[in-house]
Amino acid sequence: MSNPTLLFGSLAALVAWAFWPTLAFLHDKWSGDPQYSHGYLVPLFSAYLLNQNRERLRCAVPHALPWIGGGVLLLALAMRLAAGGLLFHQLDALALLVAIAGLVLAVGGWSILKLAGPAIVFLLFAIPLPYELERNVGGPLKSAATVSSTYLLQTCGLPAIAEGNLILIDEVRLGVVDACSGLKMLMTFAAFSVGAVLLNSRTWFERGMVLLGIVPVAMLANILRIVATGITHTIVHDKPTNDWLHDVYGWCMMPLGLGLLALELWILKRLVVAPVRSGVNV
Repeated sequence: MSNPTLLFGSLAALVAWAFWPTLAFLHDKWSGDPQYSHGYLVPLFSAYLLNQNRERLRCAVPHALPWIGGGVLLLALAMRLAAGGLLFHQLDALALLVAIAGLVLAVGGWSILKLAGPAIVFLLFAIPLPYELERNVGGPLKSAATVSSTYLLQTCGLPAIAEGNLILIDEVRLGVVDACSGLKMLMTFAAFSVGAVLLNSRTWFERGMVLLGIVPVAMLANILRIVATGITHTIVHDKPTNDWLHDVYGWCMMPLGLGLLALELWILKRLVVAPVRSGVNV
């Protein structure tokens, strides 16, 4: 395995050099846009997924497919050319993942790609959404968060009224801006949920239910944050304190989402009965 490993490492370094501007774009997006601050964790989790399969990778016999791998690399090159012409950074980032898959195929073949595939696919969560998709997803999320938070505030006994993406509570004007749409929570929680699906050996039904719960759980966490912020603004009238509490509620969103994910997995574990294999004596 030493020669294939050395070859793959050399080719990977060459691909990293070729895609250096793409990596710089991703770094700027992760560090400058709060909605994608989870991007730094994605490569680390992908490395963890590879480490989980290290024994199987060590025992797998590589069967190099240079022609097929080369074809995939040509596809990645075509995607780069298209991305450069369209100034489409997300397509360029996707070409990087295609290039990695092509390298694995060229050096290790299908058996290695099958083992490394989940880690490569998980890297998709490191790529920011295109602007149009981000706007089309973020807008409805923001509207749904505004309406739902208003109803919940009314349920708590507060005279909340929604006007567009603004929540009015007496003299308090609570704006649900783009950063409060819940898109960040949705992207981050989706990454954690898919990671939980990849790591847990659950039934396909359980995995499907976890994936279906991504949007409701992410929205619930964001709605609870907006409601907590609204209640705080009606009680506390000190702006620095309200700003600090607003940040605290934002930090609490992910632990809350992970707690709801753990609760979901716990409930599914007790609802779903694992099938009994025939021919096994108990």
